[in-house]
Amino acid sequence: MANRRYSPGKKPAGSSRSAGEILRDLRSTAPAEGYREKSLRLHGHFCAKCGREFGPKDLHLLTVHHRDGNPNNNPEDGSNWENLCSFCHEDEHSRGLLGDYLSGR
Repeated sequence: MANRRYSPGKKPAGSSRSAGEILRDLRSTAPAEGYREKSLRLHGHFCAKCGREFGPKDLHLLTVHHRDGNPNNNPEDGSNWENLCSFCHEDEHSRGLLGDYLSGR
């Protein structure tokens, strides 16, 4: 079997552009901004509950909490979001479970 290697200068079958040109175009196109990125931009890089500030190294610990509990409700103005650290977010979602358990529900 022949050794088939990828060559970025070659044009894929049926294409007028080389693979390298297509790859450059894909890399230059910025991905669409998701609701997490919008919330971080709107509300800042800190937890709304405990106030901890997050830098580039630990920003992955900052999550977006949907205030109404509906993850599909993502208004452009960010009114249904609050940034919570992973610890406060877990606490927020476990409070109802703990309350139900303690009340015997």
